[in-house]
Amino acid sequence: MQCRHCHSTVDIPFVDLGTSPPSNSYVTQENLDRPERYYPLRVAVCSNCWLVQTEDFADREEFFSEDYAYFSSFSTSWLEHSKRYVEQMQARFGLGADSLVVEIAANDGYLLQYVKAAGIGALGVEPTHSTAEAAREKGIEVVEEFFGVALAEQLVAEGRSADLTAANNVLAHVPDINDFVAGFARLLKPAGVATFEFPHLLELVEKGQFDTVYHEHYSYLSLTAVQRIFAANGLDVFDVETLPTHGGSLRVYAQRSDTKAHAACPGVAEVLDRETKAGVATADFYAGFQTRVDQLKDALVSFLIEAKRDGKRVAAYGAAAKGNTFLNFAGVRRDLVSFVVDRNPAKAGKFMPGSRIPIVGEDALQSERPDLILILPWNLRDEVVAQLDYAREWGAQFVTAIPELRVL
Repeated sequence: MQCRHCHSTVDIPFVDLGTSPPSNSYVTQENLDRPERYYPLRVAVCSNCWLVQTEDFADREEFFSEDYAYFSSFSTSWLEHSKRYVEQMQARFGLGADSLVVEIAANDGYLLQYVKAAGIGALGVEPTHSTAEAAREKGIEVVEEFFGVALAEQLVAEGRSADLTAANNVLAHVPDINDFVAGFARLLKPAGVATFEFPHLLELVEKGQFDTVYHEHYSYLSLTAVQRIFAANGLDVFDVETLPTHGGSLRVYAQRSDTKAHAACPGVAEVLDRETKAGVATADFYAGFQTRVDQLKDALVSFLIEAKRDGKRVAAYGAAAKGNTFLNFAGVRRDLVSFVVDRNPAKAGKFMPGSRIPIVGEDALQSERPDLILILPWNLRDEVVAQLDYAREWGAQFVTAIPELRVL
């Protein structure tokens, strides 16, 4: 296996989660009698550039199809985060009516709706038809293609160079990370700024967040690796912020390497120093992660089996990709988790990939009254507990499995 960035041999094993179907390939009622396509889910590390990455077994179109079911707007906390981002960028970089903000992986318009409301020019790039249509319903123009150098140059030729580009939780999703990053260097105006948000590898390892590993995530990112990738593709990192989102993320600010219109900020050195002290650029940092993952899996399975023996009924909340990773790796099926609740109507009536656990609307909690509610998107724990607080009326308890098994 060659590194998708530097093309060296990827030589350090990180984690092996067996085999599973793509985490966002939900099963319809009509397809219940048909087989699913499973792929190995293995992650390794390149000791030359320290990019952590999956082995590739399918094209990106297999994972990001036209009926892609992940819609960002169903999380109120994520909407609030996005609104704050727009306000902060507008104030920091003086964005106005003559500016253009381009979001790559615009999804359902969750962020650009606030750009548009602020009177700033907005353009989305989103390859999945289902989410692109949802964004258009909000009045947002969307280019329905995968992003890279070719599309960036096309937009520039059309007079659509960007003052600001936003790329939230997409840098990990691209198989050709060099072409993707180089596209931003082409698309930005000379003083333009590109921001990228992504889960921080340091948090993933330190907190055992193995369920963020799935086929759609080709890369698992440290600033150590990202800075090298950006430098090789025409971008200069000038600021970094740490964020609480997705269990601990980074927001990286980058500019064109040929202009460097923005002064370097201390956040870059601070995060790099933290990673260096943790040993991100050493093989020891990655050793033992598989053992911790196995322990987390065993703890959840043992808990669910014991709950079944005690006659307790378990439901899950959040038909998210990370939940599918955990359920499939643990071998959990409907005998241990009766159903999964999700607020997204695009998922209701379907079944979780692999486990085939039915996905239902939130009203099922009131009618079925489970004893235990397993929160699969643990990063939204507080939001979910507050939303479902009424379940305590019948004595239900909430459960999370990462970073450790907890009954709330």
